Amino acid sequence: MPPTLTPPPPHALVLGAGGFLGRWLLLELLRRNEPVAAAVRTPESDADLRTWLREHDADPTPLTTVIADLARPGLGLSPEDDARLAEVRDVHNLAARYRFGLTRAQAEPANVDGALHALHWSATRPRLRRLVHLSGYRVGRDPHPRYPLDPGTTAALYSRLGAYEASKQLGDAAVRVTAPRLGVPLTTVNPSSVIGHSATGEAGQYLGLAQLVRRLHRGRLPLLPGTRRTFLPVVTVDHLARFLAAVPAHDHAPTAAHTVLDPATPVLPDLIALLATHLGVRPPRGLIPVPLVRRLPRALTGADPETLTFLSEDHYDTSSADALSAAAGLTHPPLAPALRHWADRLVLDAFGDH
Repeated sequence: MPPTLTPPPPHALVLGAGGFLGRWLLLELLRRNEPVAAAVRTPESDADLRTWLREHDADPTPLTTVIADLARPGLGLSPEDDARLAEVRDVHNLAARYRFGLTRAQAEPANVDGALHALHWSATRPRLRRLVHLSGYRVGRDPHPRYPLDPGTTAALYSRLGAYEASKQLGDAAVRVTAPRLGVPLTTVNPSSVIGHSATGEAGQYLGLAQLVRRLHRGRLPLLPGTRRTFLPVVTVDHLARFLAAVPAHDHAPTAAHTVLDPATPVLPDLIALLATHLGVRPPRGLIPVPLVRRLPRALTGADPETLTFLSEDHYDTSSADALSAAAGLTHPPLAPALRHWADRLVLDAFGDH
């Protein structure tokens, strides 16, 4: 038998490596020949991840994998795995529990406690260059975050936003408040709605905007929630992966924050019209105000109440992300073809129903 190759000591660690975004970032780092480690929850997750990487023409042999649990201090790493990560300088925390309808008890251990555990563990790395924390859409816009909040304010936030978005807001605030105290260089990245790969449409994520496309494709979107000016920006998963990979080499301030979206995104009615034309289905007949959708029974509207907070006319300051992209030589791929590829892949995947 040929000798087993020992991977080189990893310089980067991806937390949440088996998830939707984590595997695309791993793919990008491996293609850059960066020594990288993947944190997974089970040995089975490791095998699945390596299979996916091979299917995407990446050699996973140089990949180090460790079993981790972000809900536990020290990431739940064994002493042996912790020692294998001694030379890690870049930590990418892409781990989160992303699902609508979660309870606070389900969301908080991953999205708040886990964010802080990743931060505290990063502070123990002697060669640390940067922690990159993947935050949430419409999260982190407060220039003066507060954490912790008093119990009453925290409970009200969960009641108003739902467990997923509230926990992402609290996790974002927690790391932004705590990182300077620990001396950890921190970048928070706030992506818009992530769609599939610009060339293949593959994403592997069927929440958020994908749910709206699902209803459109199946003839269950007679009225579109929002206004003529509702803006739900998107970004392709491959562009986001390239951006995340570039962050540690280009951010040098103690803290940084970037909102990443494709400025070519049309307003939501035009985006849905483009997809309806491509899919050969009838577009919505008109618009319905979001406050009215909230008051109607979900069985009638088909809309998850937690998704309605994402429907806004707001626009976002992307100047810092644009500057980093320019420095790294990154440009967004053409958006209209990417949207069509994504819609085709969602249909092929039956919107994740099988």
